[in-house]
Amino acid sequence: MSSVFGSLPRLIGVIHLPALPGAPAVYGELPDRVLQTAGAVAVREAALFKKAGFDGIIIENFGDAPFYAEKVTPVTIAAFSVIASAVKETVRNLSVGINVLRNDAEAALSIAAVTGCDFVRINVLSGVAATDQGLIQGKAAEWVRLRSQLGAPIQILADVFVKHAKTLHSDSLSDAIDDLSKRSGADGLIVTGAGTGKPVNTTNLDEMSARCRKNQMPWYVGSGSSVDQLREIAIRGGGVIVGSSVRKGGVAGEKLEPAKVTAFVKAWKKAIKK
Repeated sequence: MSSVFGSLPRLIGVIHLPALPGAPAVYGELPDRVLQTAGAVAVREAALFKKAGFDGIIIENFGDAPFYAEKVTPVTIAAFSVIASAVKETVRNLSVGINVLRNDAEAALSIAAVTGCDFVRINVLSGVAATDQGLIQGKAAEWVRLRSQLGAPIQILADVFVKHAKTLHSDSLSDAIDDLSKRSGADGLIVTGAGTGKPVNTTNLDEMSARCRKNQMPWYVGSGSSVDQLREIAIRGGGVIVGSSVRKGGVAGEKLEPAKVTAFVKAWKKAIKK
């Protein structure tokens, strides 16, 4: 099943960026110093993920809450691009992805294209979701065409029933998987728990495995993955995007703990070999 991932990484570590210039948490601070702080964190975390043996990294502007629903500001895009370029230079041969929260796919694709990054995560690629930022509508037709116009080989990972939201266009996980697989232009799918750091239930793991196997679509668990759950994900043919559980206290946005990062990779390699 792992062959379905192709050039996509199967084990992805999340860099939770601190607040970028323009975010409420850093009002009053000089933008260049805010950028230097966030960039140093990103480069340090990227190097740690690479050293531990991760296949890929995804960068997200986690510290910018509260998030814009669909369009971030130009200063965010500028800062994100500088950091993405530095991370890409740091990890060289590792696959690097971009996720511009909450759902600025145009910015994510543009940043990825100009910095040579490899994939993006789009939380709402198609359909409609009621979120803590209000209603968000996917625009797959626009974004897939933008990718073609940019001419960069960027792959799109899309969430199915995205966390911190209620999907409005379908109550069926299988139907949503099929729509994203066949009608939206996604290259891989992500299933999550209800919120950041919350695990995916076994029923949804089984459904993702069965439908994505049928559609020959790579898929990931995108929240709540723990060392104890890795075998259950691996035997079903999934990949993992991990951020919270390898951080201090298991809390998103806290510092990465090197011992946890290393232990996670060891457990993953053991799980996929069985």
